[in-house]
Amino acid sequence: MAVVNDLAKRRWHRVNALTPDISAGSGPMSASGRGGGRGGKLVAVLTALAIALTTVVSTRLVPAGTARSAPPVGIGAWLSDSRNLPDPARTDPDAVASFLAAMDPAERRELVVRYPGVVGALNGAPPELRYLANRSAMTLAGAPYQDWAGNFLLFDQRGSGRVAQVFGDLSTADRIAVLVPGVGNRGDNFLTGLGGRSYRSPAVQAADLYRAAVRHGRSGDRVAVIAWLGYDAPGGVGIAAARRDLAQAGANELEQLVAGLTAIRPQATIMLLGHSYGGVVVGLAASRLPWQVTDIAVFGSPGMGVDSVRELGTTARVWAGQSGGDWIRWVPGVRLFGIGHGTKPTDPDFGACTFGTVDVPDHDHYLSPGTDSLANLARIVTPGSGKAGSGASAARLRCASSHAEVP
Repeated sequence: MAVVNDLAKRRWHRVNALTPDISAGSGPMSASGRGGGRGGKLVAVLTALAIALTTVVSTRLVPAGTARSAPPVGIGAWLSDSRNLPDPARTDPDAVASFLAAMDPAERRELVVRYPGVVGALNGAPPELRYLANRSAMTLAGAPYQDWAGNFLLFDQRGSGRVAQVFGDLSTADRIAVLVPGVGNRGDNFLTGLGGRSYRSPAVQAADLYRAAVRHGRSGDRVAVIAWLGYDAPGGVGIAAARRDLAQAGANELEQLVAGLTAIRPQATIMLLGHSYGGVVVGLAASRLPWQVTDIAVFGSPGMGVDSVRELGTTARVWAGQSGGDWIRWVPGVRLFGIGHGTKPTDPDFGACTFGTVDVPDHDHYLSPGTDSLANLARIVTPGSGKAGSGASAARLRCASSHAEVP
């Protein structure tokens, strides 16, 4: 099976390597990710077909990754507690919030001491309680986690690791942005970045977004940004990244996170940002999100699991950006035999709003300080600021008025 899987991956990369040369004859690829006319569409379909056919054997022999969320550490003792503590798998976050609100502070702190693994992942629990629980779990985990500074809304070192870090005051925020990272992100590189490159770190990217939002916002704006690695991302650019299995599992987790946020801050509005495969996660969750989610932005995304904004089934404004230097532009925007993620979000036919990315050099710098994409995303996070991104790219922050209509 390993031999077949390796063969499929080699063919995948071989097809990707050929795509730019084939597409060149059909006209240049624009920053929106569309090929030149009918030729570009044909190349996309043929490329996806080649990928699908060369991976179908390995897909049958090697099951695609599915990531069911493991029960939190200590759940058995928690459910056996005589106080009838709420089952995280069956209790709505609003009910969790009400249950904990009825406890006195000392009793809540005692839960943190006894059940840090459960409380740290408990959607609906007050942020400060989860921070304390996860700090305890990280201390018990030892190096390097015990030395990580900051407030963590989630920490679980099992498997590939799940981590969520908060920037800003979540308990008072009126606007909450959640960054969902993509391929190659794990708990152990959450702070350092994939390959030791800090600009790839979800924590670094979220911190930069938070600082930019504070700069672009009005005095008194209360913003929080969450770097959320609450799902098992694909390990690399391969079969798992071309399928939706892991994204679907991530979408389920994201839905619960958002429900937890609305339980603790019901009056706050929420923006979701999906980078790369994270855009697929956000897209698959979109139809199940509450009205508080007013904006969804994806960048460097291979797709959102659908072919149009309308199919997302959300009232949120949907934004998309893609750099002309991003390799993701060569990924076909189609779905065949379970491979691919649908029309590219930056394709005009998809119907999303667009934002400028002209000075983003590659796939990994959309949230780097000084880029127009960071300035534009910060502007969307703080929509009432009246400020714009840098230079001409700010003028390209546009949105079709009809895109949010839901059948």
